[in-house]
Amino acid sequence: MEYPSVDIVVLNYNGKVFLDDCFHSLEKSTYRNLHFYMVDNASTMDDVMYVKEKYPWVNIIQNPNNNGYCAAYNLAFNQCTSKYIVCLNNDVVVDPGWIEPMVALAESNENIGAIQPKLLAIKDPEMFEYAGASGGLMDKYGFPFMRGRIFDTVEKDEGQYQDNAKIFWTSGAAMFIRKSVLNQTGGLDEIIVHHMDEIDLCWRMQLMGFEMRVEPKSFIYHVGGATIKSRSFKKTYWNHRNSIYLMLKNYEAKNMWSRTMVHVFLDYIAFAQSLATMQFQVARGIVAAHFWILKNLSLIARERRAVQAKRTVTDAQIDLNLYQGSIVWAYFFKGIKTYKNLKSKSYEN
Repeated sequence: MEYPSVDIVVLNYNGKVFLDDCFHSLEKSTYRNLHFYMVDNASTMDDVMYVKEKYPWVNIIQNPNNNGYCAAYNLAFNQCTSKYIVCLNNDVVVDPGWIEPMVALAESNENIGAIQPKLLAIKDPEMFEYAGASGGLMDKYGFPFMRGRIFDTVEKDEGQYQDNAKIFWTSGAAMFIRKSVLNQTGGLDEIIVHHMDEIDLCWRMQLMGFEMRVEPKSFIYHVGGATIKSRSFKKTYWNHRNSIYLMLKNYEAKNMWSRTMVHVFLDYIAFAQSLATMQFQVARGIVAAHFWILKNLSLIARERRAVQAKRTVTDAQIDLNLYQGSIVWAYFFKGIKTYKNLKSKSYEN
């Protein structure tokens, strides 16, 4: 068996509490050709010195400013030279044999741009983890969900999603990327800053004709939720802002406005619900997200032109990888809580 080189890049910001578990598990990886990096996003604690002293086999990349997930990883991408790169959160523990199945899958098909392993909850390993589960999907109105988690319903892993299926996006918590494809896309979009950046990258890869896969034979354990709390103003703002930004940037003109307007309408249903349940930070986050979109239409138009110039496939082809209904309607109004019960054949391969 050949062992193409793989760079593992761990993103860190004041995450010393997680680093021992993460690096101890990485050190036990059985793959023969790994190179390890930690990109530190301007930590204010002694994280960098700690890693230098305790884990000298880890190469340190220091971002002088904490300007977001995307900028930090782009800095690291410029220094990585291996055939494959893995973006990895610092709050994960990896299985020793986690790399081999993803390399084997990538080597079997050069059209694969990115892969994710199965993500399980570190506190309850029988459950899928909220941020990744067994592969990311999306409906045509820009609402993401997963094989193993739809909104707040997280499933138990009972082997129901054990195939290396085609998916729409790979989780940024553990994203295996072909470096040559990454170079063609231009990397992560730093306007996004963080949240949904991996969805945008995978979407743009698909616009260029590449596909995304999940490899459940590779699995890791994730703490999750360590940076921004769920239902906070920040998380609401970034998710709602970026989801609309992605749609305006990545869809063809004929779908951009019609699908985005449905998304905005559903946002305001969520806004009304948050007011009714006195979740005022959520309501404020939705409004702030929409104001950002309106203030930055010229910026969005510029980024849209750059994305569309690289497009090689149509939305009709991309739609094959999207749920063609509304996941919001299916979940909240039809009571469909799991992917296995979602009545769609959009993902059969």
